[in-house]
Amino acid sequence: MRTTLRAAALAATAAIVVVGVQAGPAGAAQDRQSGATALPLSASQRVSALKEAQAQAASTATKIKLGSKEKLVVRDVIKDADGTVHTRYERTYDGLPVLGGDLVTHIRKDGSLKGVSKATAADIAVPSTTAALAAKSGARKVIWAATGKPALAYENVVEGVQHDGTPSERHVITDAASGKELYAYEAIETGSGTSQYSGTVNLGTTASGSGYNLTDSGRGGHNTYDLNGGTAGTGTLFTDADDIWGNGLATNRQTAAVDAHYGAAVTWDFYKNVLSRNGIAGDGKAAYSRVHYGNAYVNAFWSDSCFCMTYGDGSGNLKPLTALDVAGHEMSHGLTAATARLNYSRESGGLNEATSDIFGTSVEFYADNSSDVGDYLIGEKIDIRGNGTPLRYMDKPSKDGASADSWSKTVGKLDVHYSSGPANHFFYLLSEGSGAKTINGVSYNSPTSNNSTVTGIGRDKAIQIWYRALSTYMTSTTDYAGARTATLKAATDLYGAGGPEYAAVAAAWSGINVK
Repeated sequence: MRTTLRAAALAATAAIVVVGVQAGPAGAAQDRQSGATALPLSASQRVSALKEAQAQAASTATKIKLGSKEKLVVRDVIKDADGTVHTRYERTYDGLPVLGGDLVTHIRKDGSLKGVSKATAADIAVPSTTAALAAKSGARKVIWAATGKPALAYENVVEGVQHDGTPSERHVITDAASGKELYAYEAIETGSGTSQYSGTVNLGTTASGSGYNLTDSGRGGHNTYDLNGGTAGTGTLFTDADDIWGNGLATNRQTAAVDAHYGAAVTWDFYKNVLSRNGIAGDGKAAYSRVHYGNAYVNAFWSDSCFCMTYGDGSGNLKPLTALDVAGHEMSHGLTAATARLNYSRESGGLNEATSDIFGTSVEFYADNSSDVGDYLIGEKIDIRGNGTPLRYMDKPSKDGASADSWSKTVGKLDVHYSSGPANHFFYLLSEGSGAKTINGVSYNSPTSNNSTVTGIGRDKAIQIWYRALSTYMTSTTDYAGARTATLKAATDLYGAGGPEYAAVAAAWSGINVK
């Protein structure tokens, strides 16, 4: 089989601008401290690093003074150019998974401990691992440590369908002694965006027999499937006789597939060329995309269980939610799951959603596509409300009528798509600064909660700081205060302590009332 790059007809008009996948800038690499820059690892190098870290896990547990019943299970390794190694672990206690026990060790080249980033500061210990109550069918016994005092608990996954047709994988944590619900979160992570606006683009396809498949072997083997109105399974892999896909109209089933496939390709390239990351999980393997989910389903979602993105066809099945920023948003839920695993509830859930908005927006800017220029608006072209307004605004999130501009004690009580507002606002302020300005023809006017003036450092530096914080310092329980700490550490790593980048991070957080 051979891989081909062919133009896919997406525009319905005669004036077509051919836009390939852009290489994009390296992301302000020239301004970074070389020692703190993460080294890109090949798939085989990553496997070796994981094996090496797991072999040393017992000694690491002793070094960081874990209890005798605690063990570490390696999940990810990042190596910096100066020899510092950041290893992300899950934790077990007496053989049971510790939810909220994840941590990251930071080890210098000489083997000395630089620090540890923990999801919880509590000592992991319970009186007994024998439960007073019997488990429900399908539940697993765990130690719950993400909130409050560590406790023996059960985790049960309740599957079903949410009110809008999105599948549900609700994780419920209950105390194994009292049966009281301790925590619950939704594992299916949803988002919305534009569609059918990317013009004519290049696609990675693979020749097979007398035709072609929507399989991008150059980007980890990403496949795009047609669910054909179904809500389960993989669907059917898209095929075509002449390798010319779609026509820009929703009535052509290939059009949504082209948008999804292109969006996945640009996101992959953004991760590789800007973040030096080899795919979503860092292992060189692609996720896959499913389009035409359900009937008139107005949403898109990421699922860890299938490691895939799924897109509905929108209102009246006329506006598939398959545009560039949507693809970037959904794939970045997978990136978060592969790194910090921010719990999809309360403040950590808001940070999870904001991370996807931040990366989705950055992917849109990176593509440099004249048919869908970069902006700080989320879902600006899908027109779900019917009045032409975006779903979310990063410069002033409250303009959507529900999101918070700044942090308060009640932010964690909001839906995660609205508690994401302060982090989105932080990223805009860090990138562009406060006040009125016009970017790519869009007018913005970003206020601050303390009436301060924030000077931006540019989106390239801002995205490097957010990614470094996510991949190196954030954990499953990180809240807004923790995100501030993580990004300040990231700014120090990348650009030095006391520099303008560090000062801008601190000023942007103060501008949304996180101090």
